[in-house]
Amino acid sequence: MKAVFHEKKKGLEGLNYGEMELPEPGKGEVRIRLRSAGLNHRDLFVPERHKPEDPALILGSDGAGVIDAVGAGVEKVEAGDAVIVNPALGWQKNSDVPPEGFDIVGLPGHGTFAEYIVVPEENAVPKPEYLSWEEAGAFALSAMTAYRALFTRGGLEAGMSVLIPGGTGGAGIYLIQFAKAKGATVYITSRSEEKRRKALELGADFAIDSEADWDEEMDGKKVDVVIESVGASTFNKALDQLKRGGTLVAFGASTGDTVDLNLRKFFYGQFNLLGSTMASTEELHQMLEFSEKHQIRPIIDQAHPLSGYEEAFKYLESADMMGKIAFTIEG
Repeated sequence: MKAVFHEKKKGLEGLNYGEMELPEPGKGEVRIRLRSAGLNHRDLFVPERHKPEDPALILGSDGAGVIDAVGAGVEKVEAGDAVIVNPALGWQKNSDVPPEGFDIVGLPGHGTFAEYIVVPEENAVPKPEYLSWEEAGAFALSAMTAYRALFTRGGLEAGMSVLIPGGTGGAGIYLIQFAKAKGATVYITSRSEEKRRKALELGADFAIDSEADWDEEMDGKKVDVVIESVGASTFNKALDQLKRGGTLVAFGASTGDTVDLNLRKFFYGQFNLLGSTMASTEELHQMLEFSEKHQIRPIIDQAHPLSGYEEAFKYLESADMMGKIAFTIEG
């Protein structure tokens, strides 16, 4: 089968497109003939973490397709079912933290940038009928992450306000839509005027230039919740916009892992600082139900065939996209 995989060289230089062995489902597993897959920022990190001396690894955590083979003991799904890949391996019920042994599809096991993938049957989830194949294949990981950060961890409710720095990336698009569907007031920041305009079209109430004075742009207003995924370059600016007793949820650090924190300001503000990552299968189903009710969709910025992986990864690395980059998989 054709696939995009990493081997022999560290980083993106180790990416290749070519033939990989067709996988066979074992006990409790299913094989999915993939129709689409979605890129995430995680796919930039995996080539750094996967060792060049290790066997070739197929990248990708998001995908959608049709089950074409099932292993022994499979009872919940069957061949012919249209499904999306649940990227959370070994995290079934919602919990404060993932259980020991939790992994994500695409490392250490093979991922979705291929014509076929084998996953446990519980990781083959019925495809929402309202989503196209491209949308379904680029949906789960970022939407799960956004849903848990916003609702499970952030506790956002109707009538509250939320600030989303850099809120025009993959997860940011869902954060805007989820928060507005819940009835919250939404502030986002972006360096791009075009992305700020599109965020307003998606439902954001206020779109702020990342380089501007946020306090001035927000007219001194403070928010109940901050969802922070940018990291060092925005963390303290975002914290300054939080109400006393408010909550900041962090799930990413694309501009750096380390921040200087004024502890006195923090404890006098009675702030809550929470970490979040991915989501459980239980939260995935809650997210899908919420999304279908409110007709929430990913924005597909670009779509490429698997053979166009170099252009797709180059665009992902540039961070110029508004929404998601997808692979369309023929067959």
